[in-house]
Amino acid sequence: MTEHLLKILIVGDGNVGKSSFVHRYVSGQFNKTYKMTVGVDFSVKLLRWSDKEKVRLQLWDIAGQERFISMTRIYYKGALGCVVMFDVTSSSSFSSCRHWKQDLDNKAMLPNGDSIPCILVANKCDLAHRAVSADTIDKFSKAHGFITWMETSVKDNKNVEEAMRMLAQEILSVQSTMDPIHRPEFRVYPHPDSEFNRSSGEGRGCC
Repeated sequence: MTEHLLKILIVGDGNVGKSSFVHRYVSGQFNKTYKMTVGVDFSVKLLRWSDKEKVRLQLWDIAGQERFISMTRIYYKGALGCVVMFDVTSSSSFSSCRHWKQDLDNKAMLPNGDSIPCILVANKCDLAHRAVSADTIDKFSKAHGFITWMETSVKDNKNVEEAMRMLAQEILSVQSTMDPIHRPEFRVYPHPDSEFNRSSGEGRGCC
């Protein structure tokens, strides 16, 4: 059995639901209480990708508060993909996605110099009030080089696994086309079946 190790960043302004998104994805539970992330929180999710492959996702939940942004270069090191998240009811958090994407493009590059794959996530789509239209999000996503965008609701567990599955799939696709000399050496290593921990969750295909 081969295991792929992928470091994935979760970025965006504070209070857009990044930590709740990670908690829902990893544990399958919705956390109603908000606790501000200080610096970075770290979680792991193990997916059974195929009969011969497993994917271990290292999820780095980066604090959205402005005073922590100077530290992002340290947190971005070695990342192979990213979720850029905003609150669909907050136009300011959507506007900030431009800054986050620019920050990523400047600091988080693949070994061959390309930008890391990023998916744009419009969270809290369960709420009635929308501050950003789907058309605006679509145009922004295409203009700024995101692989795609997706609406999510952590509360309703809508598109959480689907968004992460799509990002992981794109990362693996990019890695497979890279010259071996540019592939991160830590990305793949043998992993015995006996060590597979089902409590960390198994991957599910997109709808």
